[in-house]
Amino acid sequence: MARKLGKRTDQRMHMLRNQVSELLWYGRIETTVDRAKEVKRLAEKMVTLGIKSYDDIVTTTKTKTDAKGEKVAVEFKNDGKKKLNARRQMMSFLRDIQEPQGAKESKTAYKERTRDIKHPLIEKVFNEYAPKYVGRKEELGQGGGYTRIIKLGARRGDAAEMVIIEMV
Repeated sequence: MARKLGKRTDQRMHMLRNQVSELLWYGRIETTVDRAKEVKRLAEKMVTLGIKSYDDIVTTTKTKTDAKGEKVAVEFKNDGKKKLNARRQMMSFLRDIQEPQGAKESKTAYKERTRDIKHPLIEKVFNEYAPKYVGRKEELGQGGGYTRIIKLGARRGDAAEMVIIEMV
C-alpha cells in the first residue's frame, strides 16, 4: 500500500516526481524515511525501464545531397520501439532537469556541449545507469537494488527520522 505522506494525491505525486528526478540527477538526496521508501520504489522502476530497453537502437541509412550536389550516404541511429516507449514513459513521469553551465565555461561552449541533448536526465538514465546496472545484474544474478538508504538520525525541530537515499 502506498504511503500518503500527509499530502493530497497531486501534491504527493509532484513531490515524489521531483525527488526521484533529483535522486537520478545528483545520485543522492536527503529526506525522511517514509519519503525515501516511496522514492526508492519509483526510482528503481525508472532505472528498470532504462535497463530493459537501453540497447534497442535502429540504424538506418539515407542518401542526401551535399552542397556540391553529390549524393552521400548518411547513417542515423534512432530509438527502437521498446526504447522509444520507455523514453516516453520516463518523460511523462520525471521532471526535465537541464544540464548546468560550468563555472568557467563560456556560453558558446555550453551551447555547443548541450546542443544535441534535449532531455539530459533521460539520457543519463540510458547512457550511465542502464549499462552500469546491467553489468551489476549479470554479476550478482539479481535485478533491483539500485538504491541504498542510510539512516542519519532525528531532525532537529520535529524529530523526523532523516535518511540519505543514494544510487548504489
